[in-house]
Order: sequence, then C-alpha cells, then structure tokens
Amino acid sequence: MSALLEVRGLKVRYGQITALSEVGLDVGEDEIVAIIGPNGAGKTSFLSAIAGVVPVTSGTITFRGDDILSLPMEEAVRKGIALVPEGRHVLPGLTVLENLKLGATIRNDAAGIRNDLERFLDAFPILHERRDEPAGRLSGGEQQMLVIARALMSRPTLLMLDEPSLGLAPRIVEQVYDMIKATRESGVTVLVVEQNARRALAVADRTHVLNSGVIRLSGTAETLSNDPDFEVAYFGLRTVRNE
Repeated sequence: MSALLEVRGLKVRYGQITALSEVGLDVGEDEIVAIIGPNGAGKTSFLSAIAGVVPVTSGTITFRGDDILSLPMEEAVRKGIALVPEGRHVLPGLTVLENLKLGATIRNDAAGIRNDLERFLDAFPILHERRDEPAGRLSGGEQQMLVIARALMSRPTLLMLDEPSLGLAPRIVEQVYDMIKATRESGVTVLVVEQNARRALAVADRTHVLNSGVIRLSGTAETLSNDPDFEVAYFGLRTVRNE
C-alpha cells in the first residue's frame, strides 16, 4: 500500500515546551490510522501541524509526494486535507444546511455541491430533518455528525478527526464511528486521534500510541492488545521501546 501521508522527524514547540519530538509515521491510501494517548500527549499538535494550523520547528510532512510543511490551512484543504477539530465547531446561528455549504467554499462545481448536500442529508436523517434549524440547537452528537459531514463537503482525500467521541454518549459514539467507517468505504483515508483507546483500536487498521510527544508503540489492534508494554506506553509509567 502506497503512503498518502509521510511524516518524518516532526518536532513542534510552544516556547520552552516540546509538544512533539521527532515523530514519524505513514498513512496509506484507504486506511484508517489511529493515534491514541492520554490528554496532553501531543495528539492535537500532530494534526494541527499537518493541517497548517501550528508552526513546525523541524521535520518533514509529505502528502501525495508533495512537501506541505507549514502550508497554510486553506491551501492544505485545497490539497485534499480536511481537519475536524476537537470541540464540534459549528456556527450556531447558521442553519444546518448553511453550515454544510461552508464546507464547500473551495469548490466551484455547483451541481456537485448540490448532489453532495443531498447525499449527506440523506445519509444522516436527523440532519435532513433539522436542515433549516440553527446548528446551535443540535445535540452534541448531532453537531459532531454535522462537522464531519461539513468537512467531507470539501471532497478531501484525507480526513483528520480530533477526539470525535469526546463527551458523547456510548450510543452516539457508535453512530459517529459508523460514519467514520463509511467515510473510508467511500474512498477517503482517515487519520483519527483519540483518548478512547478501545474505540480507536476497534476501527483502525493501524494504531500509534503517542505519549509525551513521542510515539511509544505502533501496530494493529491485535498486536497492541497483546503487547505487555501497551498500558505502560499509554499511561507513560516508564520508558518503553519504539516498534
């Protein structure tokens, strides 16, 4: 499987604080890759660096063979990278439909946009039902579905999700992850970061454990679940080997 995204030696610093230290990984086409770790592990910084939201101290980021290091976020979107940040950032005063349309601002194919709007509204009946209501009236789970659908309106090649299950009831988490699996099945590669290790392992082809800005372990769900160092790597009780 060819690599869609290649990250090598990525280092991100905020003043004297090192958020990421020499992080490297690949994301193959049509994969779901997960990055798991505790709060403060550097997961958000990793996605933000790829999306052009935060400056990179050193390292390389290659997408589809092109160097995208420090590419502005709008240009990253045009390249085919969409980021769904933590926190369900809907525009509460705009309707569900208006929020979805914002995801297509880089596009100029009016017929394709209309088709995609109908496709996502049909795929998520609650969004169709509430399409003309302010997005601020949606529940947390409904808002998460909306921001994922809005990101997909840009027709990305790579969809990145930051803590998509955070604060959601278990039933809603299952619906969100069903959406993530359907996204991959539609031909979009997915990179997801999570504190919910169990849920991420269940859906990902490969998972990386990130702690204190360093990847501690990598592998499939089966290999990580059977690795005696997994809990130590996740909770950071002591230094363990990289794999």
